[in-house]
Amino acid sequence: MNHIAILNTQNTSDPGSSHPVSVPAFHPRAAESRPRRRRAVTAASCRSIPSVRKIPNARSGAVLSAMLSHRNDANGLSSFLSIVIFAGILLLTAPSAHAQDPGFSQFFASPLTLNPALTGKFNGVLRVAGNYRNQWPAINNAFITSTVSVDAPILANKLPVNDTWGIGIMGMTDKTASGILNDNYFGISTAYHLALDEDGYHSIGVGFQGVYANQSLDGTRLTFEDGLQLDGTFLRSPSEAINSEFVQVHYFDANMGVLYNASTNGSDNYYFGASAYHLNHPKASFLGEDTINVPIRLTFHGGGYFPIAGSASTIYVSGLVSNQAGARQYVLGGAWESTNSNDESNPVNFYAGLWARFTNNTTDAIIPYVGLDYSDFSLGVTYDVNVSALSTASQSRGGIEISLIYIKKPAGKHGVPCPKF
Repeated sequence: MNHIAILNTQNTSDPGSSHPVSVPAFHPRAAESRPRRRRAVTAASCRSIPSVRKIPNARSGAVLSAMLSHRNDANGLSSFLSIVIFAGILLLTAPSAHAQDPGFSQFFASPLTLNPALTGKFNGVLRVAGNYRNQWPAINNAFITSTVSVDAPILANKLPVNDTWGIGIMGMTDKTASGILNDNYFGISTAYHLALDEDGYHSIGVGFQGVYANQSLDGTRLTFEDGLQLDGTFLRSPSEAINSEFVQVHYFDANMGVLYNASTNGSDNYYFGASAYHLNHPKASFLGEDTINVPIRLTFHGGGYFPIAGSASTIYVSGLVSNQAGARQYVLGGAWESTNSNDESNPVNFYAGLWARFTNNTTDAIIPYVGLDYSDFSLGVTYDVNVSALSTASQSRGGIEISLIYIKKPAGKHGVPCPKF
């Protein structure tokens, strides 16, 4: 059996892998899926999509032999060997890998990909959130993920006081291996938040989301081990059916979530949420004869912020636990905010923080964070520093991530504190 190179395989101990995705099998029989850590998959593996998908396992005994993209120059052989070494480390560090959806280290800055119940839950009348992530840049543009979402509360004057009904739309694109594999998603979500007390300090919300997904695989740019020549160049594989085809997969997805939001005095906040993605187990197949069911992704997250009495500072904490097809991810950390303006309508706040990501029993990455609030805009920047066994192959370059959020706030109205980190 021939083996295809990493398309978006992740291993459970992989560092900068906050972006899991899976791909449909390339052979009639697909193995299992892997998390967003990238790792080589056998020709029988597959990759999944929208939120968290599963890719067939590349068993630890499998031979890894293919490239992310073909190179017919003098560096072809060295590039090939680099990828084999990289994949070998992955195979050693994770006996079985599982595919997952794209994700962000700044999970708190991408509300509609984290939990549909966050739709409309913010202090304002309109929120636009954008995120960009370049993971493992040292490995031939391994994974580049971008998303944008727009959500807003509606019918505010027709609902009970302190209740909120929100609607939103979300688009996400994920490019793997310099665009050989592309995943595109478009989702619509809605959530209702019911106040549990007359001040609205406590509320419970339920949200739902429908997603249309499109995956495309450019087989004309793939190279396989049986096409490798002695001079380091590649010819077309004589045995791989997908090696000269451009194929696409379409499917619909169903997601839901719940959120509890609270405040003790109207100035602090804490929240707990849970979400489930791929509830309908959508099926995807590039060859038509082989079907992959996307596994459910369960996520539990929470956090809060607490102003420091007598100072212009606030402490933020947040964490996340996610599980999909046995691939577990834990993210925990916090940030310190310094307020540098007394004008509440045009705040200027600086943030410095640190998060850490763990996969099963392995420390994946350390994630320093800096941020800035200016008027209605919030900018956040993180950089994943790989500290696991993959740090050698990735040169400790897990990936840079940038988030930008715009919230239009009504003049003179503050409302109940809502989740922020």
